[in-house]
Amino acid sequence: MLYRYKIISIAVQYYRLVNKLTIENFLIQSENHLITDVRSPSEYAHGHIPGAVNIPLFSDEERKRVGTIYKNMSREKAMLEGLNYFGKNMQQIIADLTELTTGKNLYAYCWRGGMRSGVVSWMLDLFGYKVCTLNNGYKSFRNYVLNSYSVPKSFLVVGGKTGSAKTKVLQVLKRAGQQTLDLEAMANHKGSAFGDLGEPASPTQEQFENQLCFQLQKLNPLKPIWIEDESQRIGFINIPNPLWTQMRNADVIYLDVPFEERLKNIVEVYGQFDVQLLKASTIRIQKKLGGLNTKSVLQFFEEGKLENAFFVLLSYYDKMYDKATSQRDPGKVFRIFSKSTNAAENADLILNYMKLKFLHQI
Repeated sequence: MLYRYKIISIAVQYYRLVNKLTIENFLIQSENHLITDVRSPSEYAHGHIPGAVNIPLFSDEERKRVGTIYKNMSREKAMLEGLNYFGKNMQQIIADLTELTTGKNLYAYCWRGGMRSGVVSWMLDLFGYKVCTLNNGYKSFRNYVLNSYSVPKSFLVVGGKTGSAKTKVLQVLKRAGQQTLDLEAMANHKGSAFGDLGEPASPTQEQFENQLCFQLQKLNPLKPIWIEDESQRIGFINIPNPLWTQMRNADVIYLDVPFEERLKNIVEVYGQFDVQLLKASTIRIQKKLGGLNTKSVLQFFEEGKLENAFFVLLSYYDKMYDKATSQRDPGKVFRIFSKSTNAAENADLILNYMKLKFLHQI
């Protein structure tokens, strides 16, 4: 028992001396170095600093037990319980680090910049590592993320009804050297009820926000940032309110593409998926789509009449988009007519239009 108290005493003393960085300095100095998240696996999965590797001091079960003792008994007994797991877990941490990096400069954080990152830093110091921790931990990073959305951005919105190939236009603009922000790529979702088809699982809301913050930091807020016109909700992901407000107040370059061309594009994109998946996606919006339309779409899918099914669905989404566009300032919506969904041609149309209309921004 005395031995365990001695370990705690040494760890606490070291924790007071360890180099604790502000979130800004932590992110700058940790670039090109390994960032270790020493929280439990479930905490890490919920949200973490992008690029950080999870090397947990406690498993989920161990953390729960330590927390229960802390709550029901005392901090001292909780720390003693933690020491029961400390030895074997530190052996695994050292083994993991040896595989992950040959460098000796590490950056570590826990939830509040407390004992977990402090204890790990102390032990790693004994093994020759130089460890910097994040002052106030992941909590300070989350505050940093949420505050970042209020910084004014020079957004330009690529608008257009469903099937206009706006995402592909965004990709062409990026290849042309323009600044772009692809929210759908970050959300792993194309936005509609069918948007999850063929996509990997979406990140958690928290991790989406973390990734979004990092993507925005790579962009110059004083220069145009092209972004696709979105509803605030992309699948299960919500665009943060401060950013959403800026998007809604930005100028929109509206690609007006004929219905028939957009229909062909939609059939090509979504017609490849299993009919049962298409039917399940349709059922998600049956209340908004209406009983008769839903019944027709499901029957068309069952009969293999993809164009008929997507005709009904596209008509529904067009009404939704018209409603959303009508809620924008009409003086900020600039319509460009295009004959097709060819992304390269439409990107050129947009850039040429911008050179004439907003020469000072390009």
